[in-house]
Amino acid sequence: MRRGPRGIKMFREETEERHRMARHATGAAQRVAVAAEALRDEKFNARRVELAEAALETLGELGFARTSLREIAQNSAFTHGVFHYYFSDKLDLICCCVRHYKAKCVTRYDEVVTTARSRAELTEGFLAKLAATLENEARMHRLWYDLRSQAMFEPAFRKDVLEIDKSLEAMIWRIATRYAELGNKQPASSPAALYALFDGLFQSALLRHLAGDEKAVSDLLVEVRRLLPTIC
Repeated sequence: MRRGPRGIKMFREETEERHRMARHATGAAQRVAVAAEALRDEKFNARRVELAEAALETLGELGFARTSLREIAQNSAFTHGVFHYYFSDKLDLICCCVRHYKAKCVTRYDEVVTTARSRAELTEGFLAKLAATLENEARMHRLWYDLRSQAMFEPAFRKDVLEIDKSLEAMIWRIATRYAELGNKQPASSPAALYALFDGLFQSALLRHLAGDEKAVSDLLVEVRRLLPTIC
């Protein structure tokens, strides 16, 4: 059946409309698939974090070398099979645990940095939180240093350890720059050097605290109080 010019035009318009609707349907289906995949990933990652929270207590108590997935499962409400489903191995679980814990750590001092209106106020707020984390979360910090030491030998840890180290360096730098700002000065050290200094003091105090030294925390606070004015 032959079509006139008007019929040809209508046919073309109908064809274009069908193609447009088909493309729209395909695009909508793709968007739904992407959203569903994102939701699955979100639920999967949320479950990993939940399991990591459950594992932290055992890992903090026993450390990397003395802990297996089976031992972690035995000390939690989850089965060995569940841990194996969500984590490829013990390395994967431990990296997830420490990333999750340190993600919370790096914001510990942000409120003090934001609200302090003087150097003295910032110093006292910083020292109070520093003492609290050393006294109350010593096993978690021990796990971090254990992981960082293991990264010297275990390549699987290195990327995560370096990223966590950078986030902790940035945390210390936020404190230093705010302290300097409150005194109308500039920090006299680089972020890396300043982090190394504070980290060394903290690690030494942690070891003494774990060994039962009752002066470990107070000595750390004295050192930091003395140190802060010298950095800017």
